[in-house]
Amino acid sequence: MSRKQEIISIARIVIHTKGYQATSVSDILNAANIGKGQFYHYFSSKYDLGLAVVEDLIQEWDGQLINGILKSEEVPKSKLNKMLDWATTFHAEMEKKRGCPIGNLAIEMSEHDESFREKIQQFFDRWFLGVEEVLDGMIKQNQLDSATDTKKSAHTIVAMIEGGVLLMKNQQDIKLLENVFDVIRKQYNLV
Repeated sequence: MSRKQEIISIARIVIHTKGYQATSVSDILNAANIGKGQFYHYFSSKYDLGLAVVEDLIQEWDGQLINGILKSEEVPKSKLNKMLDWATTFHAEMEKKRGCPIGNLAIEMSEHDESFREKIQQFFDRWFLGVEEVLDGMIKQNQLDSATDTKKSAHTIVAMIEGGVLLMKNQQDIKLLENVFDVIRKQYNLV
């Protein structure tokens, strides 16, 4: 891993823990154990680093979620189950439930900065489309009512996931997220 990538990875953790606006350059310097000179060698500002963090998160999640699960060769029901399992595992592994790194940034930054908002929106658009295509596949396999509006359903599923994550974060209890996932699984006959 390059030194620049190492700084981005450390910044991801700090920003996920504190939020973008509450994170200072000093927080990043301390966590990465670097000086200002090394920081500014790679990034022109905290803002530049913040956008690099968003791009890094999106690249990772595009690989794991969009391409690795939703666009895989698995059968549609398996894809949705794997998406829910992936999200459960991600949050279960956190000792303190800090929420969705992308969702947190969407809530915090969308009304304050158009570049952050657009990058995050583009990821959510790919997620919506991936789920919509899976639901279309379920219709083709007669596993879902053909009258289902797959676009609206995809938006609803993603909103339920992100809403469940928000409640889990507030309550510090993964059971709330698992309950949301149980409802999604029952509504779409995934069990």
